[in-house]
Amino acid sequence: MVRKPASSTKHRAVLSAAAGALLALAGCAPASSPAPGTNGTASAGTTLPGSHVHGIAVSGETSQVLLATHDGLFDVTTAPATKIGGTNDLMGFTPGPSDGVFYASGHPGPGSDLPNPLGLLRSSDGGKTWEQLSRQGESDFHALTATQAGIVAFDGVLRTSPDGKAWSTVAADFAPAVLAGHPDSTTVLATTQGGIQRSTDSGSTWTPLENGPVIQFAAFAHPAEAVGVEPDGTVHYSADAGETWTEQGRIDAEVMAIAALKGEDGRPWIWAATADGVIVSTDGGMTFRPADAD
Repeated sequence: MVRKPASSTKHRAVLSAAAGALLALAGCAPASSPAPGTNGTASAGTTLPGSHVHGIAVSGETSQVLLATHDGLFDVTTAPATKIGGTNDLMGFTPGPSDGVFYASGHPGPGSDLPNPLGLLRSSDGGKTWEQLSRQGESDFHALTATQAGIVAFDGVLRTSPDGKAWSTVAADFAPAVLAGHPDSTTVLATTQGGIQRSTDSGSTWTPLENGPVIQFAAFAHPAEAVGVEPDGTVHYSADAGETWTEQGRIDAEVMAIAALKGEDGRPWIWAATADGVIVSTDGGMTFRPADAD
């Protein structure tokens, strides 16, 4: 079971990671499992509820762990996993500014009467039901995040919106694999094949990060604290909202999505959805264990 971390902002700082967008990282294949015995990780014995995970969300209020998959949204806090809402291919997924609020995108599943692609959807009841906000039949947002100023999303074009309904396009010369933001901040990180792109105005303008790691996944634990994972599983930590990074431990499994929260001891807690199951670090990314371990 996942212990409840203390969150000073009462928000969930998580990341939606889209598998299709990850392929845009040229030369950055998913992390493969190295030989056993590498320090700093533990393998998980759980089974994922879907063929691929596109996002993971962890609640700072309830410790609920949710996975967004090809087959919909699942609560994996306890075993077996529990399906939440209808069956839709959630290619993009991110929490909103309060507990139980989510944004999603992707494609309708079997029996769904939603348009294809889904455009931007919003749930205010923990994913049980979804409201169609905008761009139905137009956008499949593979990269998606929420900030203090609204939504930042990528469907082949980088877009920002203050309310999820009216959109502005952003001139950008990169294709983000993952967008990471925090509901209490206007800083956004975009992971790309050329390195990290960083915005301090909720995605309106961007600056490439010089001398930073080339990370595949990113998440904010707090407005000032970010974590990132390289394609080979190396974990990095930033105490200044992604301006500088220090290497931590390593995840020895194929990572599909990560999430982070401010932990009880002040260090970020990091969850990763891997091909072996969900794992968690409670020491800032130095070591990991199965999330369902006592």
